[in-house]
Amino acid sequence: MINLDDIEIIDDDEPIEDPRKRGPHIGKIQIIDQTNDWVAINKPPFVPSLPERGKFTAISVQEWAKSQWPDAILCHRIDRETSGVLLIAKNPEAYRHFSMQFEHRKVHKIYHALVNGQLHFNDLWVDLPILAEQLGKIKIDRKNGKPAQTRFKTLQLFKHFTLMECEPKTGRLHQIRVHLQSQNACIAADTLYGSEIPMLSWVKRKLHGTDSPLIQRFALHAKQLQIQAPDGTDLVLEAPYPKDMEVMLKLLNKYNH
Repeated sequence: MINLDDIEIIDDDEPIEDPRKRGPHIGKIQIIDQTNDWVAINKPPFVPSLPERGKFTAISVQEWAKSQWPDAILCHRIDRETSGVLLIAKNPEAYRHFSMQFEHRKVHKIYHALVNGQLHFNDLWVDLPILAEQLGKIKIDRKNGKPAQTRFKTLQLFKHFTLMECEPKTGRLHQIRVHLQSQNACIAADTLYGSEIPMLSWVKRKLHGTDSPLIQRFALHAKQLQIQAPDGTDLVLEAPYPKDMEVMLKLLNKYNH
């Protein structure tokens, strides 16, 4: 097994051909850890987990993975704009092993989000059912929704933002975003759930030159995944922040106390 401190970068020379059209190159994929049975990557933002339907913005992680390992199967997925840990099985046996743990909710997932406003959430437990009629119409529905639970914990307070730890116990579509909305909160730049794009002028009083966004996608990152490997090893897979969230945090620490 690769040491977690040894992070490999794969940078393909040739883009993957998409049958629909030639699209953007997936770019660099950060490998967090891997064995002969599985690989954990740090998914970049704006890269879809699976091939997109009805549109094409980038080669998906699934297509990239199959170009590296022909039998590769994604064990779960995260939103296109969300960055962070994504686990891929390299063979059907490993996929069955991991998928059973996801199905029986034995996987421990931790996300980090930069949320608008100062929020003092001390292990806030949100247990509200979610109904996903279609993308864009995902909401809390106590009568028809499916069970969904998320724990929220404040990690760091800024003047206008909060770094939040989010622990979803279930895996509903947009669960963290919808549960935050239920608490009158939203992730920075999450325009679908009520946020504006945050600008540098919001945190820096004396701005010289052109104003620019603090971040150009909703600030959500899959930070950690805990799961049992096929050999019985307990895995703790952790993804460092991508550049956009790292830069926003540095600006907040410098200008927004």
